[in-house]
Amino acid sequence: MELFIRIQNGQPFEHPILGDNFRQAFPHIDVNNLPSDFAKFVRVTPPVLGPYEKNQTVSYQLVNGVYTDVFACDQLTAEEIALKQQAVKDEWTANNGFASWTFNETTCVFEAPTPMPNNGKFYRWDEPTTSWIEVTNV
Repeated sequence: MELFIRIQNGQPFEHPILGDNFRQAFPHIDVNNLPSDFAKFVRVTPPVLGPYEKNQTVSYQLVNGVYTDVFACDQLTAEEIALKQQAVKDEWTANNGFASWTFNETTCVFEAPTPMPNNGKFYRWDEPTTSWIEVTNV
């Protein structure tokens, strides 16, 4: 996707403009020889927030000579982390989560004692045998 951004006072101004829209709005500008008040822009896919991150924001910045998206987020406080972990544990208990699974504090999820097979088939957890059972009638 071809994008451009306007530059004012050395800073990105407003939002990136699609190449076709740019050409229609500024037919007199050669996109291969942009004036100093415009620059090419590279869109970046936003990162997935971690379990203890919030309030993701994006700004447009010059990085290694290219204007691009730069993402930032806030980290949860120790109190917020404790509350989130407790909420996940309470929900697990309320929904009769499996007794053999353990809570992973790093990912804030419960995990089976053994990973589910990753072979394209469907499985369900069988708590009495603490193992994954293939589901054949999906």
